[in-house]
Parts: sequence; structure tokens; C-alpha cells
Amino acid sequence: WWWCTSGYLLVVPVPPRMAGSRVDFGLLLEPLGFIKALEWIFSIFAFATCGGFQGETTLLVSCKGVVNKTVTAAFAYPFRLNTVVFSAPDPKRCGGTWTDVYLVGNFSSSAQFFVMLAVLVFLYCIAALVVYIGYKHVYQQNSKFPLTDLAITVITAFLWLVSTFAWGKALADIKMSTGASIIPGIESCKAPGTTCRFASVTRMGTLNVSVVFGLLNLVLWGGNIWFVYKDTNLHNQSSRISQSP
Repeated sequence: WWWCTSGYLLVVPVPPRMAGSRVDFGLLLEPLGFIKALEWIFSIFAFATCGGFQGETTLLVSCKGVVNKTVTAAFAYPFRLNTVVFSAPDPKRCGGTWTDVYLVGNFSSSAQFFVMLAVLVFLYCIAALVVYIGYKHVYQQNSKFPLTDLAITVITAFLWLVSTFAWGKALADIKMSTGASIIPGIESCKAPGTTCRFASVTRMGTLNVSVVFGLLNLVLWGGNIWFVYKDTNLHNQSSRISQSP
């Protein structure tokens, strides 16, 4: 670019990177950019509500020399419950009748799959928004970019479907493995003179919310397939064929 002052012509070269970038935040108001921004936000809520959870389940144990002693088992993401042990009711372990009691189940694969997908989606949305806002003209001129975006969108929508339902099933099993139904399976509670009562378990509202955000991400990515498809040459070719006599 250049300008003229006092009869002199000043020419300033523009760096190639600046020449290639055309920042336009107005694209965030278009469906392609607006939905991508929502996908970015919802991915944050998905991995934050699941990956940040910590809870515990509590029993009241009465045995030899102990009355209503509180024992707890603390669990958290990634929910390897089979490594979580209840603390002993007393140092003498109820006169030797109390042995280590572990929760049942390992749900780390479903939980980590869900969180990993949300993190990868978060990173991809950032990259896509940079391209949409600063390099939309390059995106439209090179047919490979829209096709790649379409393929990633379809795959991601499918992965949200699989991961959300897998995590939803795992969450239901986690509730069973940390609720009142665990008492019949505890051998130490069957010892003579020992009684166990279920006290409480941490509410899992945030985990329920994580499943909801998984479903919302599924809807967003599924609906976004159409808007990404419209920018590909596949849509342009089908439009020309339908308009031809």
C-alpha cells in the first residue's frame, strides 16, 4: 500500500501473512461461524462438568466396639471405582472382622473417551474459527478445505453420538455402584455383630449436565453438517445439475 505526501510517493511492502489475512468478525453472525462458536462453548462445558467431578459415598457401620461409625469412599474422574476403598471403621478393623472393601467397576474408558473428544473438539473449533474469521477467502477458494471440514464434522457428530451414549450408560452404572445397592455385596457387613447402613452419596447433578451437553453437542454437530456441506463443491455441483434443463 502507499500514500503520497509533500509530492513524494511512499511505498510500503505488505508482509505476505498480512496480505493473506482478512479479518471479518461478521462471519460469527453467519450460521457457519455462529454454530462453530456454540460448539466451542459447549465443548468446554462438556469436559468441565465431567472431568472436574469429585464425590464420595458414605456408610454407617456398627460392629464390635463401634456404633454408627462413618466410613467413606472418595471417588472422582476418571471413575476407576475398583481402586477406591472404604476406610476401616476403627484401627482394629471391628475386632478383625472388617477387611478392605472396594467399590465395583472401572468406567474410565467411557469417561476419558467423552472428555478427550470434548477437548479435541475445543481445539478444533479454535482452529476453525481462526480460518473462518481471518482466512475465509482462502477457505472458499480451495475446495479441499470445505471437504476436509465436512469430513471432520460428520466424524465428530458420530463420535458425539457414541461417546455420549457410552458415558450416559457408564454414569447409570456409577450411580448403582456408589448407591445403597452396594451394601448386600460387602462381605464385611455380613460378619456376626456387624451392621451397615447406607448414609449418603454425593449428588451427581454435574455429571447429568455433562450428558445433556453431550447431546447438545451431538445436535449442533449434526445440524452443522448441512451448513458445512453448502460451502463444498459437492453442493455446488448438485445445484448446477438441478438447475440444468
